[in-house]
Amino acid sequence: QVQLVESGGGLVQAGGSLRLSCAASGRTFRSFAMGWFRQVPGKEREFVGAITWSIGNTYYTDSVKGRFTISRDNAKNTVYLQMNNLKPEDTAVYYCAADLYGSGAPRPDDYDYWGQGTQVTVSS
Repeated sequence: QVQLVESGGGLVQAGGSLRLSCAASGRTFRSFAMGWFRQVPGKEREFVGAITWSIGNTYYTDSVKGRFTISRDNAKNTVYLQMNNLKPEDTAVYYCAADLYGSGAPRPDDYDYWGQGTQVTVSS
């Protein structure tokens, strides 16, 4: 069983930055991947990016490339989503997710555990 606890959301002006954290507890495996997703009411959950835990390969959706960065701290069992140059269209509930045996797939169904979500609101 893996539990994911998110933090770092909030309100920020356009052009500003936020860093989201997702701390994992419970049993994990070296081969797992951590993904970030976001969702707006009435829309499908959208893949933001992912990182493989062992090697650190990262993947991003086109809309955040160059602005968002995913990193990990193995000692803290924590993954981060650094969001720079935020835009109003980035406003959403952000979720971290763990794919215990995967490698950063973009499909939500591939992930086994989910965080509780954290609200990110970007004002113009």
